[in-house]
Amino acid sequence: MNKRELDPQASPAAEFGAFLREFREQRGWIQEQLAELAGCTSSHISALENGRRRPTQRMSTALDRAFGTSQAGTFKQRASGVKHSALLEGFGEFVTQERRAVELRLFEVGIVPGLLQTRDYATAIAAGAVRRRAITKEQADERVRVLINRQVGVYREPPPMIHVVMDESCIRRIVGGAAVMAAQLDHLVGFAGEPNVRLQVAPFLLGEDRAFDLPVSILTLPDRSLISYAESAHQGRLERDSGAVTAELAAYYQLQTHALSQADSVAMIREVRRQL
Repeated sequence: MNKRELDPQASPAAEFGAFLREFREQRGWIQEQLAELAGCTSSHISALENGRRRPTQRMSTALDRAFGTSQAGTFKQRASGVKHSALLEGFGEFVTQERRAVELRLFEVGIVPGLLQTRDYATAIAAGAVRRRAITKEQADERVRVLINRQVGVYREPPPMIHVVMDESCIRRIVGGAAVMAAQLDHLVGFAGEPNVRLQVAPFLLGEDRAFDLPVSILTLPDRSLISYAESAHQGRLERDSGAVTAELAAYYQLQTHALSQADSVAMIREVRRQL
């Protein structure tokens, strides 16, 4: 990533990186000079500034020493915010690339994909995690803030092509109560009407023929290169290997072939909405 692509709002790691870059440039240092003072490599500094690596306590201490901010603990405090973020490793870089993508292919199980969530639906999901004590209230607010910021990119000009396949569980699992869920389903129907969107439901009848067991996102970047991002409950993985992503793309095409058409998918969503 270059400087123009860094989005401080993408994640706490990206925010830390932007802060570090600004601090370094104010001193008139290049990355190699800071790396020598901090006792690391210039590639390490680059990874920190681009949000691709989270700062460790040892690294933040070294940065404070290099900048003469040890007494204030400037970088240690910033690093603490990154450490306690509810966002998974790799997610920050994925969000930055998501804003550049010309095509997005999404698959989700259990909940509506984040880019298609209403604020009330997203808030209910985050609130549930707080009640389970999986995250704090502050982390919940962070999740919703990052999500809403990501959604802005969907409506940029020119808009990206967006392919969405949702497991049937996404529309049948009631989140936030009937009123919140009804508004969410209405939003999905409206979203499906956008000219750059293809929305499909993978019905339960697919059974073992469903191509993916976990959520996955595949991005096509302006140079037509591909990256993908997948996550479990506690781990996120950004995949750049072209062979691996091409195989995922082939599986996604198979999934689209077996899923309901957009017209039938919208009809199912409307029927579920009617039953609420």
